[in-house]
Amino acid sequence: MKKLLLATMIVSVTSFGAQTATTAPTPAPNAAADKNAPLPGANSFTEGQAKSRLEANGYSNVTELKKDDNGVWKGSAMHAGAKVNVSVDYRGNIVRN
Repeated sequence: MKKLLLATMIVSVTSFGAQTATTAPTPAPNAAADKNAPLPGANSFTEGQAKSRLEANGYSNVTELKKDDNGVWKGSAMHAGAKVNVSVDYRGNIVRN
């Protein structure tokens, strides 16, 4: 019985470790590695997803979102009571222009 319990625990720990090791981290907005954001690239975000990302990061009244030739979503939004120009790149970095 002890051997079965030990074997089950080993399999559980091994399975858990394998699952987390294959999960790619989600990049944080404006991470140090993305200091040159907005980065050009093939952007798979829809307009709605780019807007939601901005709203989740404190922006409101997001308007005029258009994807430019570099794959960067650009538009206007309100932030801290001021109207600002914003960009969302393919990694999800948010940049105030």
